[in-house]
Amino acid sequence: MTQQRTFGNIRKLPSGRYQARYTGPGGIHVKADHTFATKIDAEAWLADRRRQIDRNLWDPEAAAQTRPRATFADYSREWLEQRQVAGRPIRERTRSEYRSLLDRLILPAFGHRELTAIRPADVRAWHATTAVGKPTQRAHAYALFMSIMATAVADEYIDANPARIRGASTVKRARDIRPASVTEIAALTEKMPERLQLMVTLASWCAMRFGETVELRRRDIDLEAGVIRIRRAAVRVNGKYVVGQTKSTAGTRDVAIPPHLLPQFREHLVRHAAPGKDGLLFAADNGGHLHPSVHQRAWYTARAAVDREDLRWHDLRHSGAVLAAATGASLAELMARLGHSTPGAAMRYQHAVNGSDRAVAERLSALAL
Repeated sequence: MTQQRTFGNIRKLPSGRYQARYTGPGGIHVKADHTFATKIDAEAWLADRRRQIDRNLWDPEAAAQTRPRATFADYSREWLEQRQVAGRPIRERTRSEYRSLLDRLILPAFGHRELTAIRPADVRAWHATTAVGKPTQRAHAYALFMSIMATAVADEYIDANPARIRGASTVKRARDIRPASVTEIAALTEKMPERLQLMVTLASWCAMRFGETVELRRRDIDLEAGVIRIRRAAVRVNGKYVVGQTKSTAGTRDVAIPPHLLPQFREHLVRHAAPGKDGLLFAADNGGHLHPSVHQRAWYTARAAVDREDLRWHDLRHSGAVLAAATGASLAELMARLGHSTPGAAMRYQHAVNGSDRAVAERLSALAL
């Protein structure tokens, strides 16, 4: 939020602090080299600069020294603390991944540099020698660096983003996913331990993410309505589960259960889910969240048994999307079922017609008959 004034202007930052700037004689743009805790402090700073100009005491060289000269390390630290997506703080796992990319790949090259001193040639040289042989990691590091510098442009620390390498923030998928068929899904389910069989169903037929699945509790399963109410997700951060919001706003959703699967849900709730309305559907022996290693061992054994060792767990979600698409589901219906907010900003406003997900679920059951 920027407030226009007769001299200079004051902008309230996302952090709640205030930023002041003005245009001096000769059209020189000057911004305070620090932010202010209150608006009245920012106003006082502007008033002092106005008096200097009125009394011919204003020194353009001294004013130039007040322009922000933040290093990339300092600015990226502030950026990470304040980072939000769609008005929501980023998840702790995402924050941890960003911090890791910064510490390992970005700060060694740019941490000591002032933002204004980083040139496109510096970025190209860094990109050419960073994470060689690891294209996905390099693309993620570049995308993070580009995003930080884009914010620095918006904050007027720099005039232009030096990250200008076309296509550097994306990576071509290294492998094509071969979706699991209905028969293969059934075989994979059978080869899993009984208490984990419903996980295959949730990942495939209901296209749920792993973090959404391991955080499911009894109260999230509405058998009367035939829906799964996805409201939270659990992610591993520094070796521990952290429960928080779903991956995106679109990820908070109700997923209709294909009717032919309702008996499996009932049996799991009776035999395997932890007691109480907050009981986890897939609890560890100690009552906490299922440890990834327990799930991975079971999954690797199951996929080997059906000769689908190429199939990653997340590929089951892809398989579920393909199955739903095979029913004739529209793009909007698929986005609603999978909890996707893309493609494009316009798709955020395209909602599945009420009850259409129920129709998708019923058509999914038809595929199994």
